[in-house]
Amino acid sequence: MSVCCCGSTDSVRLVHGSSLCSGRLEVRSNQSWFSVCEEDLDLNDTQVVCRELGCGAPGLLQGALYGEGEAPVWTSELQCEGNESAVLDCRRSSSAGKTCSPGTAVGLTCSGGVRMVGQPSHCAGTLEIQHQGQWRPVQDYDGDWDLKSGSAVCQYLDCGSAVSVNRTDDSADRRVWLVSVPCVKLTSGLRDCVGLYDSYTDSSGVEVVCSDLLPQPNISLSDGVFGVYQQGFWVLVDSDFTITCSVRPQYPGGSFQLISDTKKPLNLTLPAVNHSAHFLLSSMGYAHRGNYTCVYHVDVYNHSFSSSQS
Repeated sequence: MSVCCCGSTDSVRLVHGSSLCSGRLEVRSNQSWFSVCEEDLDLNDTQVVCRELGCGAPGLLQGALYGEGEAPVWTSELQCEGNESAVLDCRRSSSAGKTCSPGTAVGLTCSGGVRMVGQPSHCAGTLEIQHQGQWRPVQDYDGDWDLKSGSAVCQYLDCGSAVSVNRTDDSADRRVWLVSVPCVKLTSGLRDCVGLYDSYTDSSGVEVVCSDLLPQPNISLSDGVFGVYQQGFWVLVDSDFTITCSVRPQYPGGSFQLISDTKKPLNLTLPAVNHSAHFLLSSMGYAHRGNYTCVYHVDVYNHSFSSSQS
């Protein structure tokens, strides 16, 4: 007997996430569950997935965000228009024999009616909640929001914990939602904490920055590659090759750290140039066999952030 703690319907589910609206995407076909390649999914497809699960708009989409998993790769590709109510209503094309490259079994986070806007990362910005079909900022007239309530938001969005929570003031009043802060600290259903006042206006808001701000970097190898297999690369002894660490554009600057668990461990750092860094490794031998990972570091919002390892 197996138990799945996940957001799920009969045809689609998100597994190994921290909420029902996040996790590795799997689709059901012929009574079996299959993982989906990142390259086979677009915005229209993710909108339908999140809608079918009863979650909000699609947010973060990234390969291996929630692990590779054991499910086989789905040999079809969704071709949703974006207005379908379920994945089964979408057209699909067949790509028999298809395999996902390592690190590309797609993970998805839906907003679940909660989002942060105004910043490059979905894990920072002005807090908004969708209630009664309307997205509005959350007011903080009394300055009640703190790191504990902010962390509840971060955890809901699969963004770690809060590193800062600040009250903001707009230049003019606008419609906002009143949210019970004590309720937020006690429940995972943030939308259940919205008050009944539908026409309240205020200029205050809540800006949250979460710890898991940065996306996981990509790692690739070029030059000196002798062969490719499912778990990695073969290279010729005494050859030179280049490992590239990169990250999708969000914040300027930063640096990349290359780490290995080899007999002769490496721990190298280079500044990020155009959101990437190229590590040239010369005369590599048997002592350099092993796993290599990238970590991205950047200072923003008066804090130092590090990504998860590639």
